[in-house]
Amino acid sequence: MHRVYFDHNATTPVDREVFEAMLPYFSDEFGNPSSIHSPGQHARKAVEHAREQVAALLGARPMDISFTSGGTESDNLAILGVVGADERPRGSTSLTTGKHVITTQIEHSAVLETCRALQSHGVEVTFLSVSSDGLVDPEEVRRALRPETVLITVMHANNELGCIQPLEEIGRIAAEAGVYFHTDAVQSAGKIPVSVEQLGVDLLAISGHKFYGPKGVGALYVRKGTHLQPVMFGGKHGRDHRPGTENVAGIVGLGKAAEVALKTMETEGPRLAALRDRLEKDLLAAIPNARVNSSRAPRTPNTANLTFSFIEGEALVIALDLKGLACSTGAACSSGAVEPSHVLTAIGLPAAEARASIRFSFGRLNTEEDVDFALSVVPDAVLHLRKLSPLYKESVAAQ
Repeated sequence: MHRVYFDHNATTPVDREVFEAMLPYFSDEFGNPSSIHSPGQHARKAVEHAREQVAALLGARPMDISFTSGGTESDNLAILGVVGADERPRGSTSLTTGKHVITTQIEHSAVLETCRALQSHGVEVTFLSVSSDGLVDPEEVRRALRPETVLITVMHANNELGCIQPLEEIGRIAAEAGVYFHTDAVQSAGKIPVSVEQLGVDLLAISGHKFYGPKGVGALYVRKGTHLQPVMFGGKHGRDHRPGTENVAGIVGLGKAAEVALKTMETEGPRLAALRDRLEKDLLAAIPNARVNSSRAPRTPNTANLTFSFIEGEALVIALDLKGLACSTGAACSSGAVEPSHVLTAIGLPAAEARASIRFSFGRLNTEEDVDFALSVVPDAVLHLRKLSPLYKESVAAQ
């Protein structure tokens, strides 16, 4: 069966150059980078080279890059670390009570669940609303500031919509207020230019498997002078931010993936945007009662999120997979019940419309022929599911 993969926001295949760069560190170059003998120092040299490669992707200093197991750990370390390290008097001896964090309603669960955990320990959290295109208003961030605010955390690009937040404006607001600013850049790093200086962030999280690196490795940029309490304890590895023997092969892969992304981004971005735009345009022309979500916002070039009214998105994902097309829905299945995406309800979609939404996310290996294939199977699948939908039958009868 011919298969097309349009789910690169979920994960990407490991690039061939990345794979080949990693191979020696599974076998011949097996040293522990904390060892002072030659095998250990060969591994240390590889880790430090990868740190330079990641720093170059982010416009950062190598010394400000700490390696982690991925985006979730990086986000947790940033948020918990800043809140735990803040020692300004709050009238309480608690490490958390009396502190305030600002975030948005459409963050990844790695941020939302961390903030909710902080709430259960006495931290006040403001979850800002977003526009119908998924954008937070920087002035809403300014209005949410309090004397006890210790952190602002706003993602760079949304994983479901691809919309890019106005981080530069928010960064200026955070700097004026003297508040730390963190961003989850898991969906932007490697796809669009990212500069920690231009964005004005103090902490920035990335994950290797989102841009053709291996799973299980990521990084956290921590601006010099940022007070960060570790969330794990052990040896003096990882700039004192993250103990434990480094995942040398994974880190080498992350570094190589960063190097390749930096080299190809200028041409790859426009190419993917053209594929995305063609898919959106032709699907809207072929399928009535369809819409593109976040279409007026700046977006990552590879992400399209469409609503096909009167269907269940999970059913469409399964139907398309059976035809050879892999895509995804933002809905999460829990205890057999499909909940609407928190991102799509936050932009104002009713629950039924949120459940009827599908994300197509393009990648390096996708071609015009892949778009042709999608256009040949998606309209028929939507029509078939609508014929089974009581809501669709009622809509047709009412016309």
